[in-house]
Amino acid sequence: MTKHQPLSAPDHPAEGKRKGLRRKITGGLFLFTGGMHLGIVMANPQYYASFAKGAYIPLVEKAWDKIFMAAPARWGTAVSLGEATLGILLLRGGGAAKVGWVGVIAFHFGLMLFSFGIWLWSVPALAFLIPAARADWGSLRR
Repeated sequence: MTKHQPLSAPDHPAEGKRKGLRRKITGGLFLFTGGMHLGIVMANPQYYASFAKGAYIPLVEKAWDKIFMAAPARWGTAVSLGEATLGILLLRGGGAAKVGWVGVIAFHFGLMLFSFGIWLWSVPALAFLIPAARADWGSLRR
């Protein structure tokens, strides 16, 4: 680093750590939420029954009831494994993290199909995730 280079330059070590920190926070959160879903499955998979009740597209609620709630333990376990996998991909870094970033962003857009109430979580989450992924993307190598 030269004497006149600003501290916010992309190649500054602190900037790289901040990028990695956002990825690690997101990866850790997805590992945690994957564990939460596993706990729900183990405790009472019927907890998922009302999740799609606020869906503004009737097909979403019908599909949830007919598909997910037909085997909530199986599908809840799939959600758990999916979230944990995305977390691991982000924590691993490199090219795997690119898949993780795409996955967590797509996951939040998918959540928005279920109700406007979920938008209270998803919109701020996406406001964090999209810039974090963009900032991290260039530093991720295969």
